[in-house]
Amino acid sequence: MPLKEMSYEVARPLMQPGDVIAFGGHTWVSSIIKWATRSPVSHLGVILQTRSLNDQSTTRFFNLVVESTIWENFIGVDDARLSDRLDGYGGDAWWLPLSDQTRQRFNEAAFFDFLYSVKHKSFDLPQAIQAACDFADRKNHDKVRDSFQNQEDLSRFYCSELVAAALKAAGVVGKINSSEVTPVDLCCWNLFKPDYYCMKKAKPKKKALEITGYNSMDPGLWG
Repeated sequence: MPLKEMSYEVARPLMQPGDVIAFGGHTWVSSIIKWATRSPVSHLGVILQTRSLNDQSTTRFFNLVVESTIWENFIGVDDARLSDRLDGYGGDAWWLPLSDQTRQRFNEAAFFDFLYSVKHKSFDLPQAIQAACDFADRKNHDKVRDSFQNQEDLSRFYCSELVAAALKAAGVVGKINSSEVTPVDLCCWNLFKPDYYCMKKAKPKKKALEITGYNSMDPGLWG
């Protein structure tokens, strides 16, 4: 089974830029997205690694999660220490590592430049809900192209739109419509390693929730 459990402390040194962090929250917005997409995933972020300017070590780094979200006193695109983001988070959280084949074509400089060019752009709630509703209207994934209603608009971002656009900038996907990608859509793209990891559970004593369709679909369907 590809789903495994792993604490963030164990996963931390294994993470790399571009790896995706999936969240399953319990706010009203999260509940709408999970209901509409029939998935435990309601939100996505993506890993960016940095080092302190005064740290000459080649081994120490920070895992930042870049996301477009409503969190604490900020609304929009920003980064935070992943450890801080997970600390006290009451929902589910998964780590989706990019595969070796995907990483071979991953342009980290372009990825970094894109994310920092859009930092502090606004959160796009209406487009997030529209994308989720479009998902609910699909009869099957073969019809994904026909279901598009959002035109790609990167002036503002919802979570999976940001991650999809960042991966497109990094060169790992082709001409996709980032503005029609839901959180579970992106989790289903065949860009990841066979195994993915639940790092946190909303109900610690319960079995970790699986992401149905994980790593099984061609991102080109969203083109």
